[in-house]
This record gives sequence, structure tokens and C-alpha cells, in this order.
Amino acid sequence: MNQDQASNFGMPFVDLHEAKIDESLFGIFSAQDLSERGAVPYATSGNSILVAVGDPLDLDLAAELSLATGRHIRPVLADPQEISKALKHRFGVGSSALDDEDSDGAMGFEEYGESSDIDDLGEQRTVSKLVSELLEDALQQGASDVHLENEEGHFQVRYRVDGLLRSVHFPPKMSQFRSAIISRIKILAKLNIAERRLPQDGRFKTNLLNRETDIRVSVIPMLHGENIVLRLLDRGREVLSIGDLEIPQQQEQHFLEMIKRPNGMILITGPTGSGKTTTLYSALNAIRDQTIKIVTIEDPVEYSLPGIHQIQVHEKIGRTFSTGLRSILRHDPDVVLVGEIRDRETAQSAVQASLTGHLVLSTLHTNDACGAVSRLVDMGVEPFLVASTLRGVMAQRLVRRLCDGCKQEVDAKSLVLPTDYPDPNGTVWIATGCRQCHQLGYRGRLPIFELLNCDESIRQMAARGADSSSLRQRATSQGMKSLRDCGWQAVMQGKTTVDEILRLTGVTSDGSEG
Repeated sequence: MNQDQASNFGMPFVDLHEAKIDESLFGIFSAQDLSERGAVPYATSGNSILVAVGDPLDLDLAAELSLATGRHIRPVLADPQEISKALKHRFGVGSSALDDEDSDGAMGFEEYGESSDIDDLGEQRTVSKLVSELLEDALQQGASDVHLENEEGHFQVRYRVDGLLRSVHFPPKMSQFRSAIISRIKILAKLNIAERRLPQDGRFKTNLLNRETDIRVSVIPMLHGENIVLRLLDRGREVLSIGDLEIPQQQEQHFLEMIKRPNGMILITGPTGSGKTTTLYSALNAIRDQTIKIVTIEDPVEYSLPGIHQIQVHEKIGRTFSTGLRSILRHDPDVVLVGEIRDRETAQSAVQASLTGHLVLSTLHTNDACGAVSRLVDMGVEPFLVASTLRGVMAQRLVRRLCDGCKQEVDAKSLVLPTDYPDPNGTVWIATGCRQCHQLGYRGRLPIFELLNCDESIRQMAARGADSSSLRQRATSQGMKSLRDCGWQAVMQGKTTVDEILRLTGVTSDGSEG
């Protein structure tokens, strides 16, 4: 909604982002009325209260609010998204789920305890609506994870957005439903709602905001109660191409050469949430063809790709990465994707698959590309087998991308830069903050990469059991660009900031990568 659209309806327009909202006016209205109708009282004009609304066709709103408050109401059009932000800022996420009359006991809510009727509690309408609103808000904010945390005396909700946790305003009155919320999520994930002493993991699917979303649930008992982390996986996302990953040109060329080889093992490494799965799928998207058969085993299957045969891990019935991989090899594949190498058995099976003429793609948790060699050896794979099969390792991180709407260019000399920054006499961009990025200065993320090409010299060192430091020195001398080097390139291109690269790669006393 904008000024021109408002004039078409013969109504004035207000920009709530710029307007100074009179917080005292909220006390005149019911929180539920404002939330359900999408209305924000923001100022007075004479004897009237100016109320921002997002729907110009809601002709009954003014009359109903006037009847409820005994005051004259003048509706003014505003952007519905700004109205939603203002309501969440004032009342918190999920405020519309709270019915003032029912919350005082009419619906039978009580603090979760040993004698509570858990099944009834988890199915209550208010709690169901609250969980739905919480998940919808998380998706709207672009969150990858939702943290529900029991602290002493209160209940905290946090979202992980662009890799960082952000506290969410949650109505204090909703804390009385904390155990009911946990019970409701357990029911959705088909977990044991009576078990509160042991960690539990589950998942469920839902359709929110017309998007099919797979939600992984982790429940862990803490000192002050159970904490839940929800991982949100948008199954409707499009699979990116290799070009969309913004890999530097030289690294991209070498990576494409690797994934087009007929056999061997290629690993993507990095911490949880660094975009490894996205890179793997981009690689599959680049090489899939009617002349080759690609089979994957994953936990979970995050994307659905036509022409690729995908298997979901199901540990309760014994369908693990290692057992599934053995079955896959009897299915005549050309390319095998293993979602993650977690243990010795899976690592050895992946190596054997690559030795028998298959191209194996997988992920591994290491800090850098060279560390993958030592990690495989630590898992029990013989060094000579690692040297024989490993074709390349791509390490990556996700850094926050500068908001194009508000980033500012400054002279690099005005900042304190690390000693290894390649262009101290040039210009850099800094984050400022605007409406589009919620005053954070960043919108979205971009990956930075480190690609180890396992040529003959690297393989010889790996076969002799060389450590990751020695491998790094050799690879760097042969032109390998580190994560930090890739990060500095993104800084000079105006895509991110120096602070982001330091946050992700660390810094030592000499300014080198930590």
C-alpha cells in the first residue's frame, strides 16, 4: 500500500515506519481486536483517534472499534507489513492468539505439571494458533531456526536470521503456556509428550504462507525445563545453479572440472548451516543428465530434483547412511550423493564406492578444506586410500550480504584494517541500516569458498600422512585461495564488510586466518 493507492480509495495515507506512534493509545483498545483486524492507533486528531488499517474495504472496522472504545475512530491507510511490525513490536509474536476472556481460565489452561492432562493441553485452540503464528512469523523473517528457551522465571524465543540469533518479543502473558507450546510441538513431531528427562528428535511437515515447509525438531531437557530448536526447511526453494553460488571464476572452473570426473570423492566441508547442502545440489544440478544415474541418501531430503533418485535416512528401521550406501551401490549408479559422512563405516563405504568407479559427493564437518584429509584418517580410513580417492575439497562459510539500499562507501584508510587486507588504500563498504533490512545493514547471505584441488603432489603428501598444516602450505604455494582471501574479494566488490569476514574467519596477532 502506498500514497497513490490510498488516494484511489479517497483515504489519507500514513507511513508507520516514519510516524511517531503514541503508545498510550494502545491501552484504549483490546489487543485481540487490533491484531485480528490489523489496525494500529497511532495519533489523535481533535476528538478522534487515527487508526492505521491495511484493508480499505473493511468498512465495519471503524464502527466496531468505536463501539468497543466509545471513541470516534478515523481510519487511515498504511502498509499492511508496517502494521504487522508495529503490532508485533507492541504486543509480541502470537498476540492475536490470546483471548483475554479465555486466558483467565475459561479454556482450562494451566501450568504443565505431573498431573496435567497433556493430550488435551497440547490440542487447545489457543496454543495451536500460537504455534502457527510463531512459525509463520519466523518464515516471514527469513529465519532458519527457531529457539524456544526456558529460562528461570521466563520463556524466551529467538530466531536465527542470516546466521545470527535475534530475540523475539513474546507476550509475557504467553509464558503461562510454555509447557503447552512444547507439548503441542511434540505432538506434531510424534514425540513422547510424557518424556521430559531425555533428549528427543523428530520432524513434521506443514504448509505455512502457501509454502511447504519441513520442520526438524530437537528437544533437550535443560535446568529450567525443556528447550526446543526448530530447523525450518523450505521445500519450495528452487535449486541454485553453480553460477548462482557466486563462486570466484577460477574456483568455479576448477570445481566444475572436479564434479565432471567419472570417479573419485569430492567433499564439501564447513560447520552446520554453512550452505553445504545447497552447494551439493547445485553440483548435481550441473551434472545431471539422461545418460547417467544419480542416487542420493540424505537426512533429510531438502530438495526434490527431477531425474535424481533420492533416499531418506530412517535410523529407527536401520536405514542409515552406511547401510543405504551399500544398497545404492547394487543399484547401478554413476553418481552417489551421501548427505553427510558421520562415522567410520560411512567413510569407508564412501571410499570403497569411489574406488569402484563411482563419483561420490558428500559433506564433512571440518574447519577448512585441508582438514578433510586428517578427518578421514581419524575416522579410520587409511591414508593411502584417502590419497587414491579424494579429488577435491570445497570448504565454505556464509557471510551476511550488505543491504544494497543503505550500504555506504568509505575510504579504507579511515578504518582499522587487518594487516592481510589486500587493498588498504582503496574503498570499502560499511553497513548502516534502513527499513528494508530492519535497520541491520544486511539482507541475506553469500558464500565464501576455499577449494583444495588434490593434484599429484597433494596426494603424495596425503599418502605419507601429512598433517593439514603441511597440506595447506603446499596448496597455498600452488595458488589455493583461502576462505579469507575469498572474503576479502567479496569486501572489495562491495558485497559484505570487513567485520563479517573477521567474524567468520577469525583473526590472529599477525592478521592471518584464525
